[in-house]
Amino acid sequence: MSKRRLFVTTALPYANGKFHIGHIMEYIQADIWVRFQRMQGNLVHFVCADDAHGAPIMIAAEKAGITPQEFVASIASGRKPYLEGFHINFDNWHTTDGEENHSLAKEIYLELKNKGLIEVREIEQFFDPAKGMFLPDRFIKGECPKCGAKDQYGDSCESCGAVYSPTEVKNPYSTLSGSTPVLKKSDHYFFKLSDPACVEFLQNWTQTPNPQGRLRLQPEVLNKIKEWFVQDESGKTGLGDWDISRDAPYFGIEIPEAPGKYFYVWLDAPIGYLASLKNYLDKEDIQKSVPGVLGFDRFMSDPQVEQYHFIGKDITYFHTLFWPAMLHFSGRKTPSSIFVHGFITVSGEKMSKSRGTGIDPLKYLSLGMNPEWLRYYLATKLSSKVEDLDFNPEDFTLRVNSDLVGKYINIASRAANFIHKQFNSQLGALFPNGESLVIELQSSSATISALYEEREFAKALRETMALADKVNEYVDQNKPWELAKKEGSQNELHAVCSTCLEAFRYLSIYLKPVLPELTTQVESFLQCAPLTFADAQTRLGAGHTISAYKHLIQRVDEKMLDALFDIQSDSSSKADHGKSLSNNSKPTTADTALPSNGDRKEAPGGEEIAATIGIDEFVKIDLRIAQIVTCERVEGSTKLLRLMLDAGEGKQRQVFSGIASVYAPEDLVGKLTVLVANLAPRKMKFGISEGMVLAASHADEKAVPGIYILHPWPGAKPGMRIH
Repeated sequence: MSKRRLFVTTALPYANGKFHIGHIMEYIQADIWVRFQRMQGNLVHFVCADDAHGAPIMIAAEKAGITPQEFVASIASGRKPYLEGFHINFDNWHTTDGEENHSLAKEIYLELKNKGLIEVREIEQFFDPAKGMFLPDRFIKGECPKCGAKDQYGDSCESCGAVYSPTEVKNPYSTLSGSTPVLKKSDHYFFKLSDPACVEFLQNWTQTPNPQGRLRLQPEVLNKIKEWFVQDESGKTGLGDWDISRDAPYFGIEIPEAPGKYFYVWLDAPIGYLASLKNYLDKEDIQKSVPGVLGFDRFMSDPQVEQYHFIGKDITYFHTLFWPAMLHFSGRKTPSSIFVHGFITVSGEKMSKSRGTGIDPLKYLSLGMNPEWLRYYLATKLSSKVEDLDFNPEDFTLRVNSDLVGKYINIASRAANFIHKQFNSQLGALFPNGESLVIELQSSSATISALYEEREFAKALRETMALADKVNEYVDQNKPWELAKKEGSQNELHAVCSTCLEAFRYLSIYLKPVLPELTTQVESFLQCAPLTFADAQTRLGAGHTISAYKHLIQRVDEKMLDALFDIQSDSSSKADHGKSLSNNSKPTTADTALPSNGDRKEAPGGEEIAATIGIDEFVKIDLRIAQIVTCERVEGSTKLLRLMLDAGEGKQRQVFSGIASVYAPEDLVGKLTVLVANLAPRKMKFGISEGMVLAASHADEKAVPGIYILHPWPGAKPGMRIH
């Protein structure tokens, strides 16, 4: 019998595009936790689905000339390579347009209506006169009514986190047509979240432990939620009633007894969690083949079942207020806990395709990069807190090569060949010093298990690698390579190498939730059954036979990372793309003095004048006066400065310049310079460089050090063209 029964989900991806690295991070986080639970002997159902409804999909399908169902199916067909590629093992992947979701959404709505929590009101809603349709919240943009941030969506502000009605947005515009929307009246259906019964339930639910004695929400989330329960002078809280309907035309689930009205996608999307589970559990082959499986209704009515959701911080409001209230007042089980995580950045930059700070997961795989490198790296940064996570290429290389290859795999590679060649592939008895080391690794199981349970993956891996350090210290102290040459030391050699492989097995247990494919290879090498955390209380033992050792994992090749980010050599061009410099001070007058040529005919500046070109070729280069608005050093680079330039275009350009060793950022701010304005943007590791800052230098930097940014005379203005 399993110890616990768990129902685990990740947020449903909207079915209008491919997975990005943020999706993969969330799925890996949840997959690690699920694999850990299964290694504990627990029964886990891990499901997800495509969020298939809403106006964006309807509009995208219309543009593509296909039905919304065909559009969603085309997106869904591309999910498998991502999930299998990164060893993300969902039990079921469904769609919110499935019959289970249609049925459950209508059931839940009718139950809420019977409880008196649904109300019909006439509202004024933005209508796009150019498109002839009411505008969904996400197709309205404008200024946030709370903080004034521009270009915010019609339902929430990404800048301050405020949630509001589209009619509160200042200076709204339609993202479909660009026209100013007009207000038009329509009957809408509301879930009365402000009802005293809902408020009381949510205050209690959010702030009391779950049946397992753990917090339902993280402290950071609780602090944010408390703001929504604060009462104003009239006694009202920040919990407003929730508009759950949309007018036709709309791709979604039609509201019972309300022709032309559809459920807002955010009502039926979380119900998709239940629908995917129902689709899975009600299959006859699943009930016959999976031990302990119950049908959907029996499973969800079991009071021992635990329900967990992994989500991003941007959808906290929906999952911590609307979702538990919908479930509770429709007579259903509420989540045991909701696990919220932060966003992923790349080298400190928010992910953005236009700025070159995104990672394409399929490109990562197509380059032959090991998916478990990424699983491990992300896990070393994941915790139970709502914190953003940064992918830094240099750190990625260091952690994988040092931890996985240099520490973990190194243990097996240093011991296995001796066991195979000199002891007929059989382990021997341990000496006292090895015995004490093995006991220490065994006794760490409880600590590491507790960290995995609390989703403190980074701490669990730090504990594991600290143990790996101790094993490697043991190897260095006992020097099996010397024992192999020393006469009469065969028993000691056998004990030392056996200790290493016993220790390697414990480390493999602790790493298995993160590295499932690698540990499958380890299990084959050690000739042991699939590892569980219970195996931390056992040993392979003297006489156990292992297989011949084969190398288990490769080091990160930095060329792969270069290809992943489409990086060209930093030293392949002039100042804007990271020219390598040798002097560490700002230019002085003395630096400009060239050595005397005497009678020698030295090329000016150390290089010959380029071949002659015509005026037609020269005018293709658009040189503009630009002002340096901001300048800062680039984290992770000793060469580059990041310049934000005003070239009179009404927007700023980002340019990376390899002048960090000769110019201080504060000395360049406000200065004028010359920009190659029509140079094709170039993707670099740290972002997109949108042009080239002109600078002069000698070809022989060692003989004549220095680099000098061109500085126009006073009176020149940003945007002026150089003729």
